[in-house]
Amino acid sequence: MRGRAGPGSVECMTHLPLTTSHWPAGTAAPRPGRLLLQTEGACDFDPEHLLDVFAAQRWRFVTVLRVFGAGDWAAPTRCAGWSVHEVVRHLGDCTAIGVATEPGDGTLDVAEGFDPRTTPREWLAASDGEPPGASLDRLVAATEELLSVTRDRLRRGRRFDVWLPYGPVDWTVRLLHGFWDSWLHERDVLLARGADHPTDGDATAYAAGYGVFIAGAVAAMFGDPVQATLRLGGDGGGTFDLGGRGATALTVDRTATVGSPAAEVADALAGRPPAAVLSGLPAGLFQMAEFFNTPA
Repeated sequence: MRGRAGPGSVECMTHLPLTTSHWPAGTAAPRPGRLLLQTEGACDFDPEHLLDVFAAQRWRFVTVLRVFGAGDWAAPTRCAGWSVHEVVRHLGDCTAIGVATEPGDGTLDVAEGFDPRTTPREWLAASDGEPPGASLDRLVAATEELLSVTRDRLRRGRRFDVWLPYGPVDWTVRLLHGFWDSWLHERDVLLARGADHPTDGDATAYAAGYGVFIAGAVAAMFGDPVQATLRLGGDGGGTFDLGGRGATALTVDRTATVGSPAAEVADALAGRPPAAVLSGLPAGLFQMAEFFNTPA
């Protein structure tokens, strides 16, 4: 994966109208009804609503964690070698990174040494020996601070770039990246236990949309750009149109359709089971999953 040779900055427009057509009268349309993510040009994904979704999703997960006992915290997850406790410590680390975001931040830039397979494990050294209750308290405190800081940035209309593995982006795109990572890790904890993952259609749409987008961006980084239309079913589903010539661009229309469950596709694109839901998709979309599952 290459670093700062990536594409130009992503701009995120918070005022573009969202498409909510094709929904029956009296039925609440999903929000956002349309997502646009690009590695070059303006994005449209309603960061204010994303923050509300992020908050609701995080507090749902915290509610689950509050009743965990010692055996639950020590249980394995879908992340190889990580217990529930280690995943929660990781989420605390990532949330704190979001709080500390400043212009030009390169914490997640591969050119500055970030490797998603190894760097998060290195971060865990700082919390070695931390009791589970303290890790949960740290996650809660960091989340409260992230929500406050982000609301203030949005209110003031702050615009600045930070780095992700595929290039420079507006800081709001990294907020979306962080939500995707957190949503996946919640599933890493809960699905490994045979438990349901409490979420909703808007949260799943954001996670699946970003999951398809970053898979496309990584494919382009590996020289295998993808053009594909994915019709995904279930909560958060819709039509996901991915373009891969030059810049990577994804448009999501959340009008209900039939297809593999959006949540399962988001899992599989990130290297989690079930990989079978990706059957028939362009090989380039497997690049990210294969990278995640290849030892560093």
